[in-house]
Amino acid sequence: MTESRPDPEARPDGDEPLNPAELKTLIALTESVNLLQYRLEQQLREIAGVSFVQFQLLVRLRDAGGTQTMTQMADGMVYSRSGITYQAGLLEKAGLITRGPDPDDDRATAVTLTDAGRALLDQVLPPYVELARRLLFDSLTGDDLPQLAEIMARVRDHMRAQPSRSATTVRRRRDDAGA
Repeated sequence: MTESRPDPEARPDGDEPLNPAELKTLIALTESVNLLQYRLEQQLREIAGVSFVQFQLLVRLRDAGGTQTMTQMADGMVYSRSGITYQAGLLEKAGLITRGPDPDDDRATAVTLTDAGRALLDQVLPPYVELARRLLFDSLTGDDLPQLAEIMARVRDHMRAQPSRSATTVRRRRDDAGA
């Protein structure tokens, strides 16, 4: 029998401490994600000299057919717009992407994966997948994977439905000024 979760609307505004199960889950999740990301980024830097964020940008471009606008990339990643612009500049300098006017929208910048960017992904993906499989998937049973995927998709969707960081900051500043 599973324990039902309290209605989020009925909880106090963050002043109620996490119960032991929530705290244990939070710590296990954050530690697991941090360890996984650290090891994957370490490998990316060793093999190809790219960061985890740069790798994500390259993969997003490949998955989008090779081209996206900077806005599309920024909207799909958990990273600041200025940070993505900076990382794209480094990738462009390395010859892995190009940036230019979007033919469909004069106000947008199109980002395109180069042949060198594709070649780098071809080089990096097999060891990346092997490490991810060894660190994450080898510890799961066949029944665990769909359950974990469903749970994490629900958590991700819930978090993405919250106001963006920038909207929260602006609202908080406005609220502080009126107080």
